[in-house]
Formats: sequence, structure tokens, C-alpha cells
Amino acid sequence: MLRVLILGGTGDAAELVARVATIPGMEVIASLAGRTRDPTLPAGNVRVGGFGGASGLAEYLRQMQVDVLIDATHPFANQITWNAATAAQEVGIPRLMLIRPAWEQVAGDRWIDVDSHVSAASVLENQAKRVFLTVGRQELAAFAHLKDIWFLMRMIDPPGADALVPPGMILCDRGPFALDNEREILIQHNIDIIVSKNSGGNATYAKIIAARELNIPVVIIQRPVTPPGEQVADVDTAVAWLLEQLHSQK
Repeated sequence: MLRVLILGGTGDAAELVARVATIPGMEVIASLAGRTRDPTLPAGNVRVGGFGGASGLAEYLRQMQVDVLIDATHPFANQITWNAATAAQEVGIPRLMLIRPAWEQVAGDRWIDVDSHVSAASVLENQAKRVFLTVGRQELAAFAHLKDIWFLMRMIDPPGADALVPPGMILCDRGPFALDNEREILIQHNIDIIVSKNSGGNATYAKIIAARELNIPVVIIQRPVTPPGEQVADVDTAVAWLLEQLHSQK
């Protein structure tokens, strides 16, 4: 029996967990960070919460006798990705990163590439009045000092009572989002610029299309650097990699 730990939190991770659960000879444990209050839980054995850094994850891998680790976390969940790399190396088990491809700029896009939320906030100064901010509740503080800008802030869960939040309106919603919905939001709220992580995938890409149609610039926060290691871009390839691991153990 090949015991697989999948670090999840994305739609791809949930799909992968469901696929692996049907493969004879494999046992899957899904792990979620627990940052959203009502996460969509995959079926089967699910663990919710942090590990306590790379050392805590390594201890968990030993304790649960995990044979293979798959990191299918969000492209911006950088800390757990580096912790996973360190822990898998320490324990000596194979590790795979399932990372969906980043969005690429196409004709008609007005992208402003930045490397951090702080840089994105700097771009907004003196050139934005009404911003559609789609970076999640944990990153709001980077924009809280921009008192002369109105923000429409979309996130899954509302920020805590003591959180630093820029002026504007909070919209709690969970993707995937339809193009008609995104277009209506931009027009209704008279948005003149969007701030978005380059998350990739289809669930939140409609806002990029809507911005292109309406000629609205998008400040794109590019992904952090990932640790060295084997990567795949889709669930099918991840399943094929797992089957290779299973056959190599026989």
C-alpha cells in the first residue's frame, strides 16, 4: 500500500485526492491549511491545520509512515511549499509539486507586473481611484495606508475585527466566477484598476477577460520562487507520476 499525503487547498488538489482514492494499492491523506472558515473538504481522510514548520511536517511524515508527498497548494502558499521540500528531503521520500500554469498576457491586456503586494500598493498611488482588490484577506494590510483610494475587496471570508483594512467595501464570495458577473462588477463599481495574484487556472480568470474587454489595467502580482524539484501542471500527469511510484515499490 502506497500512502500518499496531498497538501491541498486548490480545486486541482481536491480532484487529485478523489482520483487517487479510487486507485487500488494507494491510501491518500488530504491536508488543508484551515485558513478559510468553511473549506470545501475532499472525501476521505482529511487533516486540517498547520504542521509547525518543516520539522513538524517531517515528524508527521514519519509518524504516519507517508511514502509520497504531493504539494498541490496554491501557487502563493510559498511557506508550506518550501517546508514540504525540506521535510521530504529530511525524511527521504519522493515529492511532487502540482502547479497549475500561470496566466500569460495576451493582446489587449494592460498588465503591470509586480513582485509583491507592497509593490502593487505602490503602483496604485497617484494613478487609481477605485480598485478591485482580489488578493485575499490576509494581504489587505499592504493596502491599508492608501486612504484616498476606494477598494472593492473580494475574499472568501471577511477579515478579523482587528485587521488593517483599506477604505471601501468587502465582498465575500467564492469562485469560480462567470464573465458576466465580473464584467458587471467592474461597470457597477466604476473600477479603474484591478489588483490580482497570478493564480492561474480558470476559476478567477474571468476578471482578466473582463478587464481586457473594458480596457482596464491589471496590476499582476507574479508568483514567488518555488524550491527545486519535479513539477507537473495537471492532475492527469500527477496521477501518472503516482502510478510510477506505486509500480516502483512492487
